[in-house]
Amino acid sequence: MTTPATERHPLRPFLPQGARLLMLGSFPPPRTRWSMDFFYPNYINDMWRVMGLVFYADKNYFVDEARRTFRLDLLIPFLEHRGIALFDTATAVRRLKDNASDKFLEITERTNIAALIHAMPCLQTLCTTGQRATETLIASLADHGIKVQTPPVGDYTPFTFAVQEMRFYRMPSTSRAYPLAIEKKAAHYAAMFHAVGIV
Repeated sequence: MTTPATERHPLRPFLPQGARLLMLGSFPPPRTRWSMDFFYPNYINDMWRVMGLVFYADKNYFVDEARRTFRLDLLIPFLEHRGIALFDTATAVRRLKDNASDKFLEITERTNIAALIHAMPCLQTLCTTGQRATETLIASLADHGIKVQTPPVGDYTPFTFAVQEMRFYRMPSTSRAYPLAIEKKAAHYAAMFHAVGIV
């Protein structure tokens, strides 16, 4: 049986100046599922529809329906203005099946979360967007001697990084495989954004 090839993360961290929130997924889907060269590129992933609902009361605000992609010309300035950074909790994986499911990802290298935090002096909050990302973030923080409890979905756990008090939120996955209506997912994200002062 052939061992799957190791994939390196294809994107650089998106770290706007002054970012206060770092949102972390698990790892991008296979390239064949990308509709754009950015985070959450799968057209049937609802992350950018959730953002449209939360900030503009319109799930299609960032959607280019005609091209079946998302409006990067709107997304990038929006994220920069709101101070939202993006990356993933794994920097190298093997896909045990050729799909986008987290449960078939073998993580061979975790992201150095401490280095990302150091690169963002205004950062106050970490957020994971799914169960696998949550588990991997907790392991990555443990690599640096930081023990963090797993928060309930939609809630947060406080922790200290160096001398800085921070929050770690666990959000529901925006994959359509996660059995929760988009409006309910958006409500969880909206509560977090309100609590950390981004909306």
